[in-house]
Amino acid sequence: MINAIGSKKDLKDELYYNYISDIIESSLLQDLKQYTHHVYTTRFQHSINVSYYNYKVCHFFGLDEKAGARAGLLHDLYFYSTNNRPSKLHLKNHPQIALKNASENFCLSPIEKDIISKHMFPITKERPKYKETYVIIFVDKYCALVENLFCRLQKLSALLPRQCRRVS
Repeated sequence: MINAIGSKKDLKDELYYNYISDIIESSLLQDLKQYTHHVYTTRFQHSINVSYYNYKVCHFFGLDEKAGARAGLLHDLYFYSTNNRPSKLHLKNHPQIALKNASENFCLSPIEKDIISKHMFPITKERPKYKETYVIIFVDKYCALVENLFCRLQKLSALLPRQCRRVS
């Protein structure tokens, strides 16, 4: 089962999966499971989270949901640990690295390229051309926050006495 944090849906059962199946099943994206991202999750899971919620928001606003889903999955397609890189350099440069990796391995639309290369605006300075790019700017930050909070709450819940834990 593939799902985004906060969603109980199996994403393989959604129209969303038709848009991203070629990417998510690639060994290139599967390699992202090796990298920790935002302290508590993997870059693979973060990419799924951003992709799915980007798709949902784009769909809600009548924007290009396919481009949102695909670019969301590829927006952090780089293969190094961020623990060894200066954060300002990483924040500024990783969108171009992700775009290069994505372009070499997948056919991208102009909207997808814009979303990937400018998802860190205003740090990357160049202004987005499409509404879908503005969506990912917010969705990416939202997912990073949720990933951190979700994992911290899970750790906290493990410390609580059994009678205080929520029963599923």
